[in-house]
Amino acid sequence: MAQEQPGSAGLDWENLGFQIQQTKGHVEFVWKDGAWSGGRLEREPYMKLHVNSVALHYGQTAWEGLKAFHCKDGSVRIFNDEMNNARLNRGAARMLIPEVPLDMWREGLDMAVRANVSCLPPYGSGGALYLRPIIFGSGPQLGNQSAKEFRFLVIATAVGNYYSGSGQDLLRNGASGKVVLNYDRAAPRGVGAVKVPGNYAVDLRPSSEWKAEGYVVGLYLDPVEQKYIEEFNVTNFAAITKDRRYITPASPSILASVTNRCFMVLARDMGLQVEHRRVNFLEEVDTFQEVAGVGTAAVLLPIKSLTMDTKTFSFGQADVMRTLRDTLQGIQCGEIPDRHGWTRKVELDKGGSRL
Repeated sequence: MAQEQPGSAGLDWENLGFQIQQTKGHVEFVWKDGAWSGGRLEREPYMKLHVNSVALHYGQTAWEGLKAFHCKDGSVRIFNDEMNNARLNRGAARMLIPEVPLDMWREGLDMAVRANVSCLPPYGSGGALYLRPIIFGSGPQLGNQSAKEFRFLVIATAVGNYYSGSGQDLLRNGASGKVVLNYDRAAPRGVGAVKVPGNYAVDLRPSSEWKAEGYVVGLYLDPVEQKYIEEFNVTNFAAITKDRRYITPASPSILASVTNRCFMVLARDMGLQVEHRRVNFLEEVDTFQEVAGVGTAAVLLPIKSLTMDTKTFSFGQADVMRTLRDTLQGIQCGEIPDRHGWTRKVELDKGGSRL
C-alpha cells in the first residue's frame, strides 16, 4: 500500500484555525506493574475509563504541545521534541507519574505522525500537525494517592494559526491585555512551572471576565508582592526594550516555554542582549518598545497595550519580535538552515503500528 502524502486529506488548509480536526487516530501506551506496554494506534477518539480514575478526581496528569511540519525539501520534521520530552518528565516527576523515556516518546510521536500524515498541512499553507502528548493516572483510587496504572497518549490534529480569521488583525496590529490583580495563576511553590491541567483550569474564570471587558489576554503578576511579571494566561511574556534587549521573566512558577527558549537563542544570534530574570512591571514597563506573548500554539502574539487598574501602557510595532518569529518558522519549515539542531526528521515509510 502506497504511503499517504502530506496534505492528501484535502482539508481547508488555509482556514484551519486552532481547533480539533478529524484524524486517523491517536497512539496509546499503558504503564502497569512497573512497565510500559508497546504503542498501539487507536482509531476512535474515545476511551473507556474507570469512574474513579485518579486523573478525573485528583488531576494526576501532565501534558505537552509541539508540532510537526511538512518542509520545503519534502521531508516531515518534528520541532524540538527532546526539549518537550524533558519538560513532560519534569511535570511527571512533580505529579508522581512514571517517566516517559525518550525512545518511547519518539516512537509515539512518529507513530502518530505516520498515521496522520495525510492530515499534515502541506508546505506553504502555514499550518502544522499539532501533537498533544498527555500522560495521566487512569487507574482508580478512592483516596488522594497515586494511580497504579497510567496511560500515555499522543494525539494529533491539523492546525493553522492560533489567531485565525478576525484574529489576523491581532497579529498585524497587536492585542490589548489586562494586568490581572484579583487572581493568581500559581502558588510560589506550586505547579506553575510544569504543564498540568490545573494551571489552565484556574485561568478559565479570570479570562472570561477580562474578555468580557474587551481584552484579549491577561498578564499575571507574582502572587506574593504583585510586582513582578509572571506570564500571560497561555503564553510566556517577552519584551524588546528601547535599547534592544530581549527581556523575559524568570520565576519558579513560570512554565519554561520551548518557543521562548528558542527565541532567546535567536535573539543572541541577532546580537541582542538577552536577560532572563525577575522583571518589575511598574519599574520597567516604560522601557519596553515591544511586548509579545510567545508559545508553541500561538508562536507570537504582539501586544499593543497593557492596562493596570485605570492606567494603560502602550507599545510600538513588534518588528524585532516578528523577525524572530519569521526566523523560527523558517527553521521549522526548512527554509532556513537549522544551525541549532532543533528539528528531527520522521521516517514516513517505517513499518506500521498495531491496529
